[in-house]
This record gives sequence, structure tokens and C-alpha cells, in this order.
Amino acid sequence: MTASSAFDPPPGPARRVLCVGAAVLDTLFRVRTLPTGQGKILPYEMLQIAEGMASSAAFAVARLGGKASLWGAVGDDATGERIIADLSESGIDTSGMTVARGARSAVSTILIDDAGERLILPFYDARLHDQVRPVTQRDVSSVDAVLVDVRWPKLALATLSAAREAGKPAILDGDVAGDGVIEMLAPAASHIVFSEPAAGRLAGTADPVEMVGVLKRKFEQAFISVTAGENGCFWFDEAAGEVFHLAAPRVKAVDTLAAGDIFHGAFALAIAEGVPIEETMRLSSMAAALKCQVFGGRIGAPTRAELCDALRDWDARAVPAGTEDRAR
Repeated sequence: MTASSAFDPPPGPARRVLCVGAAVLDTLFRVRTLPTGQGKILPYEMLQIAEGMASSAAFAVARLGGKASLWGAVGDDATGERIIADLSESGIDTSGMTVARGARSAVSTILIDDAGERLILPFYDARLHDQVRPVTQRDVSSVDAVLVDVRWPKLALATLSAAREAGKPAILDGDVAGDGVIEMLAPAASHIVFSEPAAGRLAGTADPVEMVGVLKRKFEQAFISVTAGENGCFWFDEAAGEVFHLAAPRVKAVDTLAAGDIFHGAFALAIAEGVPIEETMRLSSMAAALKCQVFGGRIGAPTRAELCDALRDWDARAVPAGTEDRAR
């Protein structure tokens, strides 16, 4: 396949993506190495930022020139106020956020080492998701795609179902979740982008190619892909009837936190814009790779201009690092 690096905005208004799920106040500590036992570790950099799977994906949409809305839940506390303010100032429409009375907002402490790997200690108050709004076709009529994560399953399912009924792309971020969550959400999705750990658990294999095949047979109605970090991404190509693979761009990783979320946000916007799937996978992979070169979680999400420049550079290499191939 020959893929273009063009990712020009479509004519007309910017496409709108509704993201549903996690909104968390993260405290990031940068350390030389991750701990292996008890003791004290002195970080050399620290940052507090509101993010989470759906929130970071929404930020990626906004950075790439789309219109992003977020449905998530925070507690009626100062942390919740900060989360909403931070995300709003980042260009995300937070008017649909839920403030759960009597609940504590989600927080997380994250250690990130010099290799870009991380250790995450999250806290979610179950009361955040006690109430679920009804979601109808009318509620999603003004958006061009929806993207849900696994953190608020009941709202995610209602949103996916409404999107499918309205004829909108209904995209699931298939990350590791509690028992039965993926099985509940996946049948309602039109597109599923699994993380490798989640796909492996569900498919019962460590081979990404086999994962895609098993999951495609399980969820025949959906586009199926698996992201595998530095090993690239895999997806089932409907036209060819087989699994394709895209090698990951080679970068020096500084911080892998939110890389998958940035992939999902770029993917959702591209799908909303009608970008062909091969190019969608390329630009989503590059967006995630560019993020990995910046410390600070979601703040590493590229702009559209930065992403297009990186794609052109990728194309110009003598031996392209990201050539799609038939995996087997």
C-alpha cells in the first residue's frame, strides 16, 4: 500500500467527537528508575494535570483541530473543580460533565522513569458512577463520532448504542477492565481499538495477529485493531480479509503515559473525518509516537501541523519505518 501523509482538515465545520469516561487529576513524578522495594525515591520533576483515557483522547482531538466534548464524572470537591477547569482551559467542552454529590474525584499518582515507563497508583470512588443519564439519538445527533473508554461502563454502553442507532461511528477504547465489561460494550461498537494486554486476556493468546483474528470472529460487526506499543499496531482489513501490521515509528521514549489515549483521540477524529483506515492507523501511530517524546502525559499530544510534518518525514525516509504489511 502507498499511504499519503496528507491529513488536511475536511471542508466545512470542524468535526465533533464526544468522548465518554475517565477524568482524573494525575500527579506525575519523574524518577531515574522505578522502585523495586520499600524506601524513598526523590523525583527530579513533578507535574499535576487533569487527564484520564477519555479526557486525554478529547485533548488529542482538540489539539488536532477537532471539536471535543467530554462526558465524565467528578466529585463535589475542590479536586473536581480543578479537573473541569483544567480540561476546559485545554479546549474541551466540559458542559456535559457530571458532578457526583458526596463522591470524591478520581486521583492518581504516577512515577515515570528515564526509559518512559511508568508505575500508576489510581483511586476511583465507585460513587462517581452511581447515576447514569439516559442517552438518546438526539443527544449524539450533533457529533460526528463517539469514543468511549471502559471506566464508566453503563454510560459507555448507552452512548455506543445511541451512536449506532444514529448511524455514527461508535468507537471503543478496549483497555483492561473489570470482568465482563469488554464483553458488554464490544457488541455495541462499530470500531474497537484494543490495548495488547486487554486483547490478550480476551483472546487467550500472546500473539497479536491471533488476537485480531479471534476478536474479529467474536465481534464481527466491528473494525478490530490491537495496539502493541513499540511493536506497532495490527488490524483486520475487511477488503483483504486478513490481518495487517504497521510498524511503530522509532522514537526515544521519554514518557509513554497517555500514548494510547492520544492514539484513540487521533483515530476517532480521523474516522469522523472519513480518512481511509490505512491512513488513520498511520496518523494515529505517529500521534502516539510524538506524544512519547514529551514528559507530561497528555500535554505531549501533537498539533495537526506537527503531526503532518512528522508523517511527511516518515514518508521521506529511504526505508519507511511504518510500511503496512500482511501480518501473516
